[in-house]
Amino acid sequence: MDIVVKVGQMLLMLSILVILHEFGHYITAKWFKVRIEKFYLFMDAGFSLIKKKIGDTEWGIGWLPLGGYVKLAGMVDESMDTEQMKLPPQPWEFRSKPAWQRLIIMLGGIIVNVLLAWLIFSVVYSTYGKKYISTEITQENGLAFGETGKKVGFQDGDKIIKADGKYQPNFNRMILDVLLGDEVVVERNGKPVTLHLTDADIKLILQTEGRNFMHPMIHDIVVDSVTPKSYAEKAGFKIGDKLVSVEGKEHKFIGQINEEAFKHKGKKIDIGIIRGGQPLTITTAVDTLGKIGLTQKPAIEKEYQIVEHYSFFSAVPVAMRESYDLIIYNIKQFKLILRPSTGAYEQVSSVIGIAAKLPSTWNWEFFWNFTALFSIGLAFMNLLPIPGLDGGHALFTIAEMITGRRLSDKAAGTVQTVGMIILLSLMALTFGKDIYQLIFK
Repeated sequence: MDIVVKVGQMLLMLSILVILHEFGHYITAKWFKVRIEKFYLFMDAGFSLIKKKIGDTEWGIGWLPLGGYVKLAGMVDESMDTEQMKLPPQPWEFRSKPAWQRLIIMLGGIIVNVLLAWLIFSVVYSTYGKKYISTEITQENGLAFGETGKKVGFQDGDKIIKADGKYQPNFNRMILDVLLGDEVVVERNGKPVTLHLTDADIKLILQTEGRNFMHPMIHDIVVDSVTPKSYAEKAGFKIGDKLVSVEGKEHKFIGQINEEAFKHKGKKIDIGIIRGGQPLTITTAVDTLGKIGLTQKPAIEKEYQIVEHYSFFSAVPVAMRESYDLIIYNIKQFKLILRPSTGAYEQVSSVIGIAAKLPSTWNWEFFWNFTALFSIGLAFMNLLPIPGLDGGHALFTIAEMITGRRLSDKAAGTVQTVGMIILLSLMALTFGKDIYQLIFK
């Protein structure tokens, strides 16, 4: 049942985002009187599940849930159909339109994704409120760090003052700022101390504890989820177990448990627990990724949460700011991925990896927040100047507007082919990694 809910969330989310993204291309093409030959949700490589031709356009659903596409007459795109390009240009074709119109059509999907996120956040904030974990409350008594955090320079009791020169009131965002920034200033024993995380430091954090490398000073680690068919389930862990030690060492928060598990990849570890007031020791195997299958939501989820309430109209500017902030975070994360020495590229997930991390119960508030987040991510990804993506087409169109010279149809076809090879290769790598992790978990 859990997998059904996760797959259902992922398919609904992808369907909403893909349809509206492609609608952005569709409506702008219609404005400029470009003929649309196909409008597809998901890819129809070889065959389609459903298709129906209405007017000049074939509407359909493909069998491969890897996006979708709008096929414009007179354009070399994902379909790689170059036959019509051998014929003389027609007034209704994409290639016959001025460069500025072609640029708007190419950016139409990206613009719709950003507007969609803005709208969703506005509705969510006016319905549920804007919720986040307060940095101020969370680190009121200082923060606790595991061995990894201490190796890179943090100490128990530190309070984050600034990351890259800015104080972040959202604790989860502050953790991201620390990992994505160059300089962190902490308050230690009443005095400011500046830390500089190297690429090696970031790689160590990402490979061991990830975002869990810092926590508020809490002492109860209570299991609230045991992954089905995991080593933790086989070992006998139960929801409500209080974790107190690993390999005989006292631990204060879940990040430390995860860190010890990572050290014992492919081996076994002893975890001390309290169950029904009685101390027990459970021996569990650890998978090749350093996971055992336990999760714990710290008390900060409720005790330190801030809820800001808005009307729809007052939520609009707040949602706009959130959308802008997410674009900036996407840029920062992409820059981190481009630094191989950080190992951040290993954290990139395909839709399989994303679906695996979705909750096993349906929650509309979470679903819409995540859809908005994903919509910004989709907009950013498509804006990258890679041949085959909207950003690649836009880049060549801008170059044409500046130089007055246009790529030949043959060159455009070659560029599109290279771009598709790059994209398919990246997809194969991320899908392969996520499938491997699912199997070996």
